[in-house]
Amino acid sequence: MIREHESAVLTADLPSAGLVAGDVGVVVHVYEGGKAYEIEFIAFDGNTVAVETLDAEMVRPVRARELPHVRNIAVA
Repeated sequence: MIREHESAVLTADLPSAGLVAGDVGVVVHVYEGGKAYEIEFIAFDGNTVAVETLDAEMVRPVRARELPHVRNIAVA
């Protein structure tokens, strides 16, 4: 289970939120022992891109040997 304040990786695209698989967010709330998570996705300028409630199957923990990747996002 991913805990609050830990990073989580999105495993599927969320076009409605402008998010793609591989985007990394921070867990702000854990629902029902890990059945779902509320995750905030933040740009490096500190602005929130999206806050989404996601089923556990849509996110996974960050792995030790992974490298973050940067991409531009559309400005709303």
